[in-house]
Amino acid sequence: MIPTLPSKPGRLILGDLAVDPVTMSGALEAIERLVGARAGGLVVTPNVDHVVIAARNPAFRDVYAAADLSLADGMPIVLASRLLSPRLPEKVSGSDLLDPLLERAAVHGWRVYFLGAGPGVAEEAAQRARERFGTTVAGVDAPFFRTPDEPAARTAAERAAASGADLVLLAFGAPKQELFGHLYRRTLAPAVSVGIGASLDFLAGRVRRAPRWISRTGLEWLWRLVREPRRLWRRYLVDDPRFLVILWRTLRNRRRLPG
Repeated sequence: MIPTLPSKPGRLILGDLAVDPVTMSGALEAIERLVGARAGGLVVTPNVDHVVIAARNPAFRDVYAAADLSLADGMPIVLASRLLSPRLPEKVSGSDLLDPLLERAAVHGWRVYFLGAGPGVAEEAAQRARERFGTTVAGVDAPFFRTPDEPAARTAAERAAASGADLVLLAFGAPKQELFGHLYRRTLAPAVSVGIGASLDFLAGRVRRAPRWISRTGLEWLWRLVREPRRLWRRYLVDDPRFLVILWRTLRNRRRLPG
């Protein structure tokens, strides 16, 4: 029997975001429950960057407040939980989740829609999903839009909804994919949307993932920075260090609580 989703009071609060204390298997079971409920839903995968964005973006905070499942995308989030409570049992990143999720989709006959990434990436990722897992692909699309309220974004959501998908994989990057999934939740229902960031690039073979030992030590950000310095230097060297300030404030506020 698939367990119920963790209640909001049982979530880890880190800055302005909440994270569910679930394992990989628990995350897959929770997504299976969401798909089976046929009511739509949104799965988000917070990392350090998301915590920093939420501190300055009220709309992004609203997305997380309404998300059905929030998974720790990165060892820094897991390590931070050891200073807070509850502790997160393990990292459940979007890139780690994707393969077993596509495999489960194949087992249950879910139709999967690949939405986002660069030109041609979704098509290549979908083909690999068919070949490796036997996944049923409902469709692929790589629309261009700057903000989710643009007509091109609405049209993309309507195309995805018309495909009859059970799962919609959102690969626009943060905060665009989360804002898109939240804004068009009703349009996409009964499909469940999952924010997966650069995972389609990994699946398509366009970008090489960090070795597992690097990922386990929490240094995947450094691996990516070395490989894509021009694109990622500001995110990792200017923006993301603010995470430490947010963590300190969370700890300070926690200690001020009575009891």
